[in-house]
Amino acid sequence: MRHGKKFNHLSRKAAHRKSMLANMACSLVEHKRIKTTLAKAKALRIYIEPLITKSKNDTTHSRRVVFSYLKQKQAITELFGEISSKVAERNGGYTRILKLSNRLGDNAQMCFIEFVDYNIDYTTNKPSSKKSRRRGGKKTSTPTSLVENSLVVEEGPIVEDSPVVEDSPVVEDALVVEEDPIVEDALVVEEGSIVEDSPVVEDALVVEEGSIVEDSPVVEDVSVVEEIIVKKETNETDEQKEDTKD
Repeated sequence: MRHGKKFNHLSRKAAHRKSMLANMACSLVEHKRIKTTLAKAKALRIYIEPLITKSKNDTTHSRRVVFSYLKQKQAITELFGEISSKVAERNGGYTRILKLSNRLGDNAQMCFIEFVDYNIDYTTNKPSSKKSRRRGGKKTSTPTSLVENSLVVEEGPIVEDSPVVEDSPVVEDALVVEEDPIVEDALVVEEGSIVEDSPVVEDALVVEEGSIVEDSPVVEDVSVVEEIIVKKETNETDEQKEDTKD
């Protein structure tokens, strides 16, 4: 008979149930939210909330008592450090259970269990700085757009009133007219000098070539004449000798 046994045994022996709840409590301290079945979440809430109340009094005795339940140094450090300071003003109800849909395998009711002070979506005292910044940003954006539009309107007529572009071609035409005849005259003068100088060079070459052509045959003719004269003299001497012999 179960007379006087009001807590849920979770279909486990006492040792198994204590170790399971201790591991789930350490996971909740580390991650601040875990997903489990609804029956385990209700048992975990009864198990961990007295330990959170104990962590508000940070003494060696309190740490040793909590360590005898959780048996993990990192969880003790986190619980007596950040979490205890976060829930210092809360007198109870440190956790929240959020029901989910049933599990597919055995159709068990699932839920989230989490620390109340670590869920920003459900806090009543939300910081309103984000909304004020967004509204302020929108208001400041409108005058800037007006200033930009006013600047654009003022700059428009300045661009239209610029007749300087029309005067620029007159300057270009004047420059073209002045520069063209100067360049042509210079070219004509230079070409004329080149034409006059070129025949002088050709005549000099012709004279030099002519002298060379005239000198070369003279030398050849002199040598030929001398040979002819020598031959004639030799023939005459031979004829005289023959006559004397006769």
